[in-house]
This record gives sequence, structure tokens and C-alpha cells, in this order.
Amino acid sequence: MKLAIIGLPSSGKTTLFNALTRGHAAISAGGRSREANIGVVRVPDDRVDLLSTMYEPQKTIYAYVEYVDVGGFDSSGEKDKPLDEKLWNLVRPVDAIVLVARNFEIGGIAPTAWSDIGKVECEVILADLIVVEKRLARIEEDKKRGRKINEEEHNLLSRCLTALEEEKPLRSLSEEVASSPLLKGFAFLSAKPILWIINNGEKYTKVEISEVPPNTVVTEVCGQLEMELAQLSPEESEVFRGGLEVNAEPALQRIIRHSYALLGLISFFTVGKDEVRAWTITKGTPAQAAAGVIHSDIEKGFIRAEVLAYDDLVEFGSYAQAQKKGRVRLEGRDYIVQDGDIINFRFNV
Repeated sequence: MKLAIIGLPSSGKTTLFNALTRGHAAISAGGRSREANIGVVRVPDDRVDLLSTMYEPQKTIYAYVEYVDVGGFDSSGEKDKPLDEKLWNLVRPVDAIVLVARNFEIGGIAPTAWSDIGKVECEVILADLIVVEKRLARIEEDKKRGRKINEEEHNLLSRCLTALEEEKPLRSLSEEVASSPLLKGFAFLSAKPILWIINNGEKYTKVEISEVPPNTVVTEVCGQLEMELAQLSPEESEVFRGGLEVNAEPALQRIIRHSYALLGLISFFTVGKDEVRAWTITKGTPAQAAAGVIHSDIEKGFIRAEVLAYDDLVEFGSYAQAQKKGRVRLEGRDYIVQDGDIINFRFNV
């Protein structure tokens, strides 16, 4: 999973990045750094911890999240002003966007978190609008020259154009439009699921958001405090967090949890003496396709999936005991993998 962190200057993007990655990226004055910060972090998962303790494998491999802290973002609101394509090219390949909005005073300037969210969303919409208009213009040129065009693509882009001109992000459209294979190559920014982060200061006024749009999740953090806590050991951080009036769940765990839910992701596990590993898939993935996440040969030669629910393993204490109780099942290629399934794929190549 790859997430881009964006926001207006001084919103606390890099502070949040450091909190999530336990990093020490430089925080530039005015928040206008032209460089991106990239960090990869392990997805905390108590289930992997327990499985590792139980099997004592040579290797334990967690799921990972990559964060890209995009620098240099600013809001012009001018359609004819060229956008920084280098910046947007960093965002286009990601799975979801984390939009950080300042909810603290800086230099005597009052917080305007809700307004900042609107400004950034407008920039994202504007970037997509320019792409759609250029593509539609090319299609029209092809029509005039008598070339055959893809009518379905034209219709989808026309629907996108209407939404964008009405300042609606593409993620607000139906799934068939926002996720259409014909539009996938455009990597539209406003079609990506988005997590709005209200970045509170020590003193702040709660931001009231009456309606959350589709494919959007809202949460709050105190970025500066979370960054400071992230520099401590897990034990020290837990002690300090317990004595403060902050969310007991660290920002990293909360944002990953929201991101998984936003993207419809779940984890299944493979276990053994050589390796315990978490694999990330989309909810609703059938067993044969899940096998392909491990290796294409396993998917091609799929025979059966030997499945045990994580909760059943915990209840009975061992794989052998769960098997005696009839909780280990053999499932076919169309079985829908569930979050927490422990799977041994039987295959023949």
C-alpha cells in the first residue's frame, strides 16, 4: 500500500510523516520544500506477533506501507497557471491520498482547516480537469479526421468532465466510472480514496464536518505531539500517552486502520518454521487470486486452499488441535478469503 501526504504549506505534512515513519525529515520554513520524503513502515499487527511466537520461524514478515510526503504544494486556484507535474507525478501512482489540514495558529494566522481542505481538493480537481480536457480535445481531433474512436471512453470522460466542472471529485461518481479500466491509465487524482487529517495544535477548536463525501475518511491527530512520541521507545511512548489527553491509539496505527478500511484491504497469513508472513489483498478476493499474490505459479497450479481462521487457532492453541476439532477446512478456488485466514495453498506446477 502506498499513500501520498499532501496539504498546504505549514499544514504539518512533514511533521505527520515523521510521526508515521519515526523519521527525522527536515521541516522546511513555510512548508515549501521541493523534495519529497519517502518512508516505508511496518504495519503493526498483533496477529503476526502471536503467530511468530507460536511458530518461532526463521523470518517474520509484516505487511508494509510506503508514505510519500509530497513537498512544494501550493494552492493557486488559477486554471491557466501550469501545475507542477513533477509534484503530481509523485501522487498519481499511489493507492490513496492523505490530506493534512492545519488546525493550529501559526504566526498569528488563525487555523482554517475546513477552508484548507477545500483549497487542496480544488487543486486536485483542477489537475484532473486539465487532463480530461486535453484527452477529449484529442478525441475530437480524431473524429474530425475520420479516425475510429472508443465511444465508451469518450462517454466516461464526458461524465468526468461534467463532475469536475461542477467541482466534484471523481471519487464521488459511481464505481463504474471512478474505477473503470478504460480510465485507469489516467491515474486520476480526485478518483483516489482520501483521508482528511485534521492536524490539531495544543490549543484548537474542534472542526465540525457535517457531511463526509464518498470514499473519504476523516480523523484527527496532534502531529507535533505524535512526532515527539514516535521518537521514544514503544514502552516510553505508551507511558507518556497514558498521562496525556490524546487518542490512546498511536497515529500510525489509526491511519493504517483507516487506510485499510478506505481501500477495502484485509490480511491473510502463511505460517511455518521457515516464515510467518502477512499478505495484503482486497476484500472479496477469491482463494486462487490470493494465491497469485504469493506467486503466479501457485495461482496457475492451484488445487485447494487449506484454511484455518486466526481466531480458531487462538481458541484451540495449536494448528493440530484446531484440525482435530474440524476447524481446518479445504476450500476451492472460488472461496472468498476472509481477514485473518491462515492459508496453506496446495498446488501443482
